Amino acid sequence: MQSIIQILGLLLSKDVTKQNPGDHVATPGRAIERNQSSLFDKLQSSESAKQRISGPLAALTFNLVVAVGIIFMNKWVLKSVGFQFPVFLTVIHYAVSWALMAILKTFSLLPSSPSSKLAPLSLLTFGVVNSVSTGLANVSLKYNSVGFYQMAKLAITPLIVLMEFIWYTKRIPFSKVIALTIVSVGVAVSTVTDLQFSLFGACVALAWIIPSAVNKILWSNVQQLENWIALALMWKTTPITLFFLVLMIPFLDPPGALAFHWSLSNTSAILMSAFLGFLLQWSSALTLGATSAISSVVLGQFKTCVILLGNYYLFGANPGSTSIFGAFIAIAGMSFYTYLNLHAMKRQSSKGNKENHNAYGAETV
Repeated sequence: MQSIIQILGLLLSKDVTKQNPGDHVATPGRAIERNQSSLFDKLQSSESAKQRISGPLAALTFNLVVAVGIIFMNKWVLKSVGFQFPVFLTVIHYAVSWALMAILKTFSLLPSSPSSKLAPLSLLTFGVVNSVSTGLANVSLKYNSVGFYQMAKLAITPLIVLMEFIWYTKRIPFSKVIALTIVSVGVAVSTVTDLQFSLFGACVALAWIIPSAVNKILWSNVQQLENWIALALMWKTTPITLFFLVLMIPFLDPPGALAFHWSLSNTSAILMSAFLGFLLQWSSALTLGATSAISSVVLGQFKTCVILLGNYYLFGANPGSTSIFGAFIAIAGMSFYTYLNLHAMKRQSSKGNKENHNAYGAETV
């Protein structure tokens, strides 16, 4: 309402017929043009501010919905279908993703790469880190409980903060440190009753932490600093990721994948999981490009709390009062972290609007 009143004030401004002391004649045309340019700038700045806020929210929501869906789908494939080959399943996911992107490219629907090309060494680094991160994550889920998996994921947040400080001298405000601490404590409390793991699984989880943090930082910074579109970057890195995932199969998967019973129903379930895997990879890239590596980790922890509380309220599962209490603590910390991010974006938008208005010389906010 306030912005509408300001716009009407610009249209009905009494300065439209204000005289120019240098010309000694009324110059309504110049005044109208000045007010029109100010009005256009205000509308453009308001629309830009909405896009800066709605874009990250849409990416986060998209990733949340897809991630929750693929968790249940993969659980069905691994348990009910009996496909006990996590790395091979990841290979199928990336192969289907690459095929879908090839179809988009055939019809000229795949976004083009920016003028700043990635060096071959950078693409190789992307492929290696992405394959190791994704492959070890699925192996960790197979040999460890979800609770231990989430406990290991808690170490990613401080590691990302440390790496971004070392590489980019990036600091985060103390208020966000408090919010992230609340989230970590909440997730730790909610999963402390489900810490089942093997020695091999624990080693895999520890080996997964560093490449996972590096992977998120790379995807976020390349998109934001070098203007890469998510699908274009996926198209460049997926073949390299596939190559290294295939090399990992003999070391991390049990034998017998080719002897699996590939019936129509089993194949359909695996392909549906692969399609959701493509959507998850795309939504994750969008999230990292629109927000930050830390926000992506916080979103992943939020998914865990949503699944835990959903199983409790919808399906009657009883994880225990301690886990429920920890989930609510984590969600409170996530809400505080989200509020801080939205407040920072609005403040940045207001600062940009002020600079634009000063540039036109029309008014100062």
